[in-house]
Amino acid sequence: MTQAIEEKNKALVLEAFETLFNKRDLAGAERFWSPNYIQHSAHIPPGRQGLFDLVKKAPEAMRYQNALIMAEGNFLMLHGRYSHIGQPANWIVVDIVRIDSGRLAEHWDIIQDEATRASSLSGLPMFGDTFPE
Repeated sequence: MTQAIEEKNKALVLEAFETLFNKRDLAGAERFWSPNYIQHSAHIPPGRQGLFDLVKKAPEAMRYQNALIMAEGNFLMLHGRYSHIGQPANWIVVDIVRIDSGRLAEHWDIIQDEATRASSLSGLPMFGDTFPE
């Protein structure tokens, strides 16, 4: 797989996440997610519709911020923060996606509550350079 394809995949996934999670443009997001989307997350119902329904029900203030994205062929890993999710803490998430035919075809995730300054044993924030307010 060439570096150019991996860079194209990174741009595609970042645009997809922006469209769905931040703009909440469900109709626009359909062009990024495969109709046969496979969901492995324990927190999200199956399929593309399960993901879209989750976003519909999420608080309007919910936002996704990306800190890092890596590609290995058609697999990508994103390190990001989901804030204002209706939980006591933001979520720091590693999302893993597989691209097939130019669409997000499969997803896995690893989720942690974001540590505060008081709860961080390392003394370092989990996302960026600052702790959540």
